Amino acid sequence: MSIDQIQGIIPPLVTPFREDGSIDEAAHRAEVRYMVERAGVHGLAVCGSTGEGHTLSTEETRRIVGWTVEEVKGRIPVIAGIITDSTQSTIERANAVADLGVAALQVTPVHYVFRPDDDSMVRHFSAIADKTGIPVIIYNVVPWSYLLPPLLVRILRDVEGVIGVKQSASDMKALADLLLLSEEAGIRGRVRILSAVDALLYPSFRLGSDGAVAAILSAAPEACVALWDAVNKGDDVAALALHKHLLRLWNAIDAPNLPANVRAAMRTAGRAGGTPRPPMPVSSPQQVERIESAMAALKRHMFR
Repeated sequence: MSIDQIQGIIPPLVTPFREDGSIDEAAHRAEVRYMVERAGVHGLAVCGSTGEGHTLSTEETRRIVGWTVEEVKGRIPVIAGIITDSTQSTIERANAVADLGVAALQVTPVHYVFRPDDDSMVRHFSAIADKTGIPVIIYNVVPWSYLLPPLLVRILRDVEGVIGVKQSASDMKALADLLLLSEEAGIRGRVRILSAVDALLYPSFRLGSDGAVAAILSAAPEACVALWDAVNKGDDVAALALHKHLLRLWNAIDAPNLPANVRAAMRTAGRAGGTPRPPMPVSSPQQVERIESAMAALKRHMFR
């Protein structure tokens, strides 16, 4: 698949863990089919932070990616998340999925407490792209290992194989700067700038982001596809109304146990997401009540 096909609504799937910590293959495959055939999403990401990728082994990552690619059947791009703490371990995990046909890797900067300096960060992503041959999207989310827009644009400009950034950490200013600086650097047409600012997808799309990979997409995929379509049609009235409902949903699910809360939202639509891996707690009764209320209001809006 070409880089141009990495666009639009790309939900980062939860990993459907069972109570014993194993992964429910049937539930995962069913969710992939739902996203492609019913929700109409434009891509899928697995093994990221919403999928609790930091808890997964390399063998589990390979299985999840393989199941996803098999169910997608080439219809939309699949992005494989990698959350590890060294260049070597990232390359090992990437090479473990290299034969499965992923469109790109979503690579989180090292998340332990020691942040590499900028030159080391450039070498890190350069080595990953060089040693795997798979396009790399930087998942800019770790607060103490944060990459500022000038560094991100430097990597995008200078490192062949790094094709995009997923901008998270609730940083709308960084997203706007990335769009501006990549344009000024003359690389905007050959890179993907994706939003993970869940609360502000509407302005993200209006600013010109190429799409989103964000937890709220997995909680309410149909509404996010409708938002993307409304923005692209220039229907700001519809887009703003959807934004308000999605913002209320985000306010209900945004918490340290976000993947658990995404599962709670999925359950309101009859979708099985399993349970989080310990020590992440399940959604509290108070969280579930708020999530169900927000999802019900969104559903009424969608089907009014």
